[in-house]
Amino acid sequence: MPEPEAAGLAALCFKLSDFRGYGAASIEADRRPVVLTGPNGAGKTNVLEALSLLAPGRGLRRARLSDLDRQGGGAWAIAARLQRGRDEPVEVGTGRDPEGGEKRVVRIDGKPARGQAQLASVGAIQWLTPQMDGLFLGSAGDRRRFLDRLVTGADPEHAGRLAAYEHSQRERLRLLRDGRADPTWLDALEDTMARHGVAVAAARRERVHALDGATSGTGHFPQAELRLTGSVESWLGEMPALGVEDRLKVRLAANRRLDGETGTTAEGPHRSDLEVTHVGRGQAARLCSTGEQKALLISIQLANARLVKGHSGAAPMLLLDEVAAHLDEGRRVALFEEILALGAQAWLTGTDVQLFRPLRGLAQFLRVADARLSND
Repeated sequence: MPEPEAAGLAALCFKLSDFRGYGAASIEADRRPVVLTGPNGAGKTNVLEALSLLAPGRGLRRARLSDLDRQGGGAWAIAARLQRGRDEPVEVGTGRDPEGGEKRVVRIDGKPARGQAQLASVGAIQWLTPQMDGLFLGSAGDRRRFLDRLVTGADPEHAGRLAAYEHSQRERLRLLRDGRADPTWLDALEDTMARHGVAVAAARRERVHALDGATSGTGHFPQAELRLTGSVESWLGEMPALGVEDRLKVRLAANRRLDGETGTTAEGPHRSDLEVTHVGRGQAARLCSTGEQKALLISIQLANARLVKGHSGAAPMLLLDEVAAHLDEGRRVALFEEILALGAQAWLTGTDVQLFRPLRGLAQFLRVADARLSND
């Protein structure tokens, strides 16, 4: 296998405090991939979850912030020194505010961040977990979140626009439900929803277009055809973005009574969906076998990582939970080769250290037992 290029986002130092089963833990890493092995329940996935919280959002398990606290401990905290490519290292800290219930605090280079969306500016993080195996069979919301993570890796501002859209959407629904629907305030909220919502939809369309046909990097993973469906996305194919904003504002105003009665927003990018087809089989991903669905997910993740590296010069950090165990040897070796060629710092977990034999000498190996880490 080739030596790793070391050109991606990497965690050089990583510390946990009162996080899940960890009272305190510290990992010193280099730019290479990191392999975490140990029995089920040892705490491997918890390390990946903590790393995923260095990106905007609720992490790879989408847990409530208070559920991440160690039993009997205080509010959890994470600190890391991150380096993207040849950029200067950045000190990042995040955790649950002990005074704020479900409030999350973020600091970047010692300064409070405006919000967690600012984490996207540090670098891109992607993940793949066993729970995502049912992505193509699950809800449209799960697929939108999956796509939004990929978009944010290429466009760090996407997370902020998405947060602004969702905040305005919640405020509008609150006013409609409470019967305090001041037209002037609703106009302002709908204007914000339209501006940010159309920008969100346009960024998703651009990413899907880039990914479509870019997933055939190796012969071991299938080519995927991707398509984004939704009214706002359709309008963007017919008219300029400003025209789409105007149309969405008109629709939102017309739906006020309906939205107030149902407690939902009938139209907008939060209704979009991602459709994926296995090109080789000419079959929708939801109809493919579990193994082929997994291979499609990996193919899309790798394609996005290549695109992010091509755009920014630095590959995303990859968090791959129990991926190797579900791949045959050919695909497993192909995945490792792709990771090394990308220069990505991938964090891989598994119970069987022998599955990662091809990475010996090319990755850092850590043993996890009872929420304790040691060199393997």
